[in-house]
Amino acid sequence: MTDHGTGGEGREDSAILIPLHEARRERDNIPVTFQRRELDQILKVYSMMVAAGEWRDYAIDHLKERAVFSVFRRTSEVPLFQIVKTPALARKQGAFSVVAASGLIMKRGHDLERVLAVFDKALKVVRA
Repeated sequence: MTDHGTGGEGREDSAILIPLHEARRERDNIPVTFQRRELDQILKVYSMMVAAGEWRDYAIDHLKERAVFSVFRRTSEVPLFQIVKTPALARKQGAFSVVAASGLIMKRGHDLERVLAVFDKALKVVRA
């Protein structure tokens, strides 16, 4: 006779829920990517800044823990800003953030559109 009621009920780890997409990402070692809608929002801001003559180039990196959209004034320089998606922070501070060249996190949140609103103000590069 088998006892189906015992096994994992008394253990503490039996109540931990892991979202299926996170389990698959860890198992398959899939990098984090921007979804199409997110990329559309980012490229909308990027195109407005290019039209204003502020930005000239970009790069997209899909890493294991995060996806990064970097914007440049010139290709040979360090990025002016990085738009970062870190799914591990989605429940805490929010998955999205805008990071300045100095490493300062300018805005962080759950909603990409609100995070990208930091670029609505006229941003200027300060050179020392």
